[in-house]
Amino acid sequence: NIWWITGIAIGAALLAFIFTPYITVVPYRWMREAAASDLLAAVIGLIVGLIISFLIAIPLANLPGIWGHILPFVGTVVCGGLGVALAVQRKNDLSHLFQAGFASRRTREREREEERQKELDKDKEHSSHLQPVTQILLDTSAIIDGRIADISQTGFVSGALLVPRFVLNELQHIADSADTMRRNRGRRGLEMLNRLQKDTTVPIEITDADVEDVAEVDGKLVKMARTLHCPIITNDFNLNRVAELQGVKVLNINELANAVKPVMLPGEDIFIKIMQDGKELGQGVGYLDDGTMIVVEGGRQFMGATIEVTVTRVLQTVAGRMIFAHPKQGYNGNISSFLPPSKPR
Repeated sequence: NIWWITGIAIGAALLAFIFTPYITVVPYRWMREAAASDLLAAVIGLIVGLIISFLIAIPLANLPGIWGHILPFVGTVVCGGLGVALAVQRKNDLSHLFQAGFASRRTREREREEERQKELDKDKEHSSHLQPVTQILLDTSAIIDGRIADISQTGFVSGALLVPRFVLNELQHIADSADTMRRNRGRRGLEMLNRLQKDTTVPIEITDADVEDVAEVDGKLVKMARTLHCPIITNDFNLNRVAELQGVKVLNINELANAVKPVMLPGEDIFIKIMQDGKELGQGVGYLDDGTMIVVEGGRQFMGATIEVTVTRVLQTVAGRMIFAHPKQGYNGNISSFLPPSKPR
């Protein structure tokens, strides 16, 4: 027994002498010379290996005899070593895996941030629609038309009227024209501008701001409106279309006038004075107080008379509203039967 124990002790000493450097010195040198990425991979692999060995050691510890004590230890050493070795060898794959996970997380966070920003932009856009207009650009045609002065007195115009210097110069140029009609229109525009300045209901401002890279007045107005984010008041059909194509809001006085005209429905009876011939044979033409044209089928024979007609249809055109009608049924050939009832004396 003594010799047996002595042999085992000598063998254990030899094994310890041989393998101790691999357990102490070699790992120390490797840790000192290894890169930080290798050390991090080794730690991760060791942790994963120890977790796996712990799960394996539970059933191995229930084995009978000496195996229940040896195999759990062996499993721990093997799993830990394999975990370190595999993690160090596959560190690039692990790095890519972690980078992909972090990248996907950053992508999700960026997408959420973009969604929040879009919602904020929508809220800002919605709130901008709710806020009153602070400035409105005036076009030359709207100033010459003159109705803007009456509209501003009613309180429907919210915000200050802005007249650029180049619009005022164009108005002055029209007022100095050799053509009598253009000269009168220009002078009327200057009078309306003076009236707007004296009116305290809506403030009016003449600005010296100019658009250097655009020559035409319409182009200057559109670009200034886009810069200031404000609408344009105009009667010019072409300017209206160009501004709408470039996303500029336009307030057209003619469209406003058409919108507030009395609504005529087919079947209504009205009294109208036949003023002139129509384009078609037998037609007569009359006008309402607001200037709406009424074409009366068979109305030529009542030229100069005020008769009662029945509306047949209403046509909305770019130029305005046109009403078609015919003499009221029951006409017996006597024009007086279509005249409006006389007022009692």
